[in-house]
Amino acid sequence: MPTGVAIRDPRQQLFAAAERILLRDGPSALTSRGVTAEAGCAKGVLHRHFTDFDDFLAELVLDRAARIEGQVPALRATAGTGTVVGNLGVGLTAIFETVAVAVVSLVTFRDELRARLRQTWPRGVPLLSEATAMIATYLEDERGRGRLTADADIDALAHTLIGSGHLLFADRTHTPTPEEVNGIVASVVAGALTSMPTR
Repeated sequence: MPTGVAIRDPRQQLFAAAERILLRDGPSALTSRGVTAEAGCAKGVLHRHFTDFDDFLAELVLDRAARIEGQVPALRATAGTGTVVGNLGVGLTAIFETVAVAVVSLVTFRDELRARLRQTWPRGVPLLSEATAMIATYLEDERGRGRLTADADIDALAHTLIGSGHLLFADRTHTPTPEEVNGIVASVVAGALTSMPTR
């Protein structure tokens, strides 16, 4: 890249490049040189914005976790409309159809990254923790509207849905259909619904 040419929002450009590498080649292919080459910028750009590569990766994970938090209002807005199964299916797809599965693999793959994240993230796995909280909030809304039983175990349902969704989307060679996602959701929440959905 020629000296003096400004990059618009270099952090997001680098994050997007890292996502493409993760989705295409997996966590083992993610290097600082690979990210800057994918982003089309000089290697020094990364080190001007981050102290080192693990700092960059930690910021990537936290940025993507914040994006999941940003999806909460949209899912909550569906409470009381459509079907609980359909709404949860759309919510899980929105979470796992993105780079979330690849980022979770990255956290698992890199010990130093996990150590960095533990400094500000004492429990759970980033992204999965946010996703679980998002689903739990929606389920609480539906319980408040009487579409889930009063004794529904919200935490257990949310954890089971996120675990099942993660496994369903983990195979990057196959994108689950809405029917497959809804089938998993229906099997998890069937006992908690006050009435089974028609689809």
